[in-house]
Amino acid sequence: MSKPLNDTSSQPVQQAGAVERLKREHIKSNVTSSAVERSIMNYYYVYILKCADGLLYTGITNNLTRRLDEHDRGLNTGCFTYKRRPLELIFSQEFNNVNQAIYFEKKIKKWSAKKKIALANGDYDMLQILAECRNATHSDYDPNKK
Repeated sequence: MSKPLNDTSSQPVQQAGAVERLKREHIKSNVTSSAVERSIMNYYYVYILKCADGLLYTGITNNLTRRLDEHDRGLNTGCFTYKRRPLELIFSQEFNNVNQAIYFEKKIKKWSAKKKIALANGDYDMLQILAECRNATHSDYDPNKK
């Protein structure tokens, strides 16, 4: 059974206390609280790239800036995006739990391009429409309806 995307129960209580303590200690040195949190916690990113040929690439990384640079520079000649540059980042989502990030990446990799674009555009109404079942066994399906 998978956890919901916003479940933070796996974060240790001591770590949360350490974050708060470091925030208080670093306020005087102009270190932002998000910088302190990032130095303690690991973050993971699921991202969608739009390739020059219009195809979409979905990936996961723990360093989004580095990974986008790797895609742009074409370091891996066998990579899906290598011959499809230039690339455009159209969506990214940050996670503090690697298992949640992997679950989300696997889920959206199975989506259609239209559904991924709706997610990237924040068009949640369209995302819901595209998620509905459209086969003949669905109770609301009517091929003659316009």
